[in-house]
Amino acid sequence: MIRFRTWIRIVCLTGVAVAAFALGGFANQKADDESNFATQTIDLGMVVSDLDKSLKFYKEVIGFTEVSGFKVPPQFAVDSGLANKHELDVHVLVLGEGATATKLKLMQFKSAPPGARVDNAFIHSSYGYRYLTIAVKNLNAAVERAGKAGSKPIAKCPVPLPEGFPAGLALANYRDPDGNLVELVGTWK
Repeated sequence: MIRFRTWIRIVCLTGVAVAAFALGGFANQKADDESNFATQTIDLGMVVSDLDKSLKFYKEVIGFTEVSGFKVPPQFAVDSGLANKHELDVHVLVLGEGATATKLKLMQFKSAPPGARVDNAFIHSSYGYRYLTIAVKNLNAAVERAGKAGSKPIAKCPVPLPEGFPAGLALANYRDPDGNLVELVGTWK
């Protein structure tokens, strides 16, 4: 059973953006003693229209691993301003292990009216968080994995990063089942 203090931390982190990304690799992540932040990673909470399709996409196409999720009682969701009388059944996906692992928290509200869809045609089509950037060691392997899972990159991807970025890096963009953009960046041969 998760303690109340942990619930507060989980709920406060839900809905915040993506993991820290350093071009060319991830920095050794640990909290700065002079900072008020407990970790340098952030979690992202995402409401999806079809939980099964989204779990399949993020696990099979992108490579996340599912770990134990959690439930948030309806009254707590109301009191914290997260949901209107709906229990949150949160499925947690991670990249990495331990306290610094990036967490993507997926949830679906089957008993609520359908959520409004945003225009996902381009990143400038709507305000708000527009895409996830996930750093991979080998973009060729990531694209191959995605293809085996039945997903194809959009536009002309993979494309090399433009001048001014480290040579040898490229990105490949994919759309999840709800049309959200997921950007994979890594070494491309």
